[in-house]
Amino acid sequence: MCSNRNLQRISLEFFFEVLKLPHMQVIRSPQEMQALALSWRARGDMIVLVPTMGYFHRGHVSLMEYGRGIGRRLVVSLFVNPTQFAPNEDLDCYPRNFDQDCKLAQEAGVDVIFAPEADQLYPPDFQTYVTVEQVTRGLCGASRPIHFRGVATIVLKLFNLVQPQAAIFGEKDYQQLITLKRMALDLNLPVEIIGRPLVREPDGLAMSSRNVYLSPGERRSALNLSRALFKACELTAKGETSRDRLFAALKPILTCDPQINLDYLNLVDPQTLKEIDTIRGQARLAIAAWVGRTRLIDNILLEVP
Repeated sequence: MCSNRNLQRISLEFFFEVLKLPHMQVIRSPQEMQALALSWRARGDMIVLVPTMGYFHRGHVSLMEYGRGIGRRLVVSLFVNPTQFAPNEDLDCYPRNFDQDCKLAQEAGVDVIFAPEADQLYPPDFQTYVTVEQVTRGLCGASRPIHFRGVATIVLKLFNLVQPQAAIFGEKDYQQLITLKRMALDLNLPVEIIGRPLVREPDGLAMSSRNVYLSPGERRSALNLSRALFKACELTAKGETSRDRLFAALKPILTCDPQINLDYLNLVDPQTLKEIDTIRGQARLAIAAWVGRTRLIDNILLEVP
């Protein structure tokens, strides 16, 4: 049996532990989110937005922590956006864990989790979409033709509701990052789009919410994606600049495992995403592959001496 003294000590410890965590709101209503954001802007607060689809991992948390360091108000949107999924994709089974996401966001110092329902953002007869033309044509855009239209549309809606001066995205979804930078530039949006480094597991696998789909054997197979990218870094560090010679060295890594079905392996200009044959300074090597039934993407910046 606990003494009164012990109970008081436990209660105080709990109280001070709670004090360490910032107060965080969960807002469902777009109108409430916009009203709060406008009140912050009226006070001169800098708002930072981290758009996500939830099921947070260390990569998401790194974006939140960076955002906490540069703004007065930090909003994380949590919305599995239906308009960026094709009918045969994983919208219904996309991993979700709202309670765990809220815990991680609160620990990272988030002020607001904005988690609307789909019918609040896409009411009946919704018919307005944003299309970013050129940078979405290759890479993932070739096999997912509606994906970036959905991404650009939802992000512009989030910008209108959250009113951020800065928005933070991870470089794992590199084509998404470039697409949104292009949208912000073309539409004169007063939002700085900030890209932050891709975060990897200790064994090199790029962190992704979809990694949870992988069986133990598939996860071992998935490591070939990062192995190929790291091999490319080694070769370019030694002076290799030819796309053809790089791909000749990388293809065996990606085709040796029957569980890997390569979607694309492309060498592109880091800004325009146009395919290049020779690296002059910098290039992005991007890869997408099906590992079992899970589609994974990864990329890396290559630099020649």
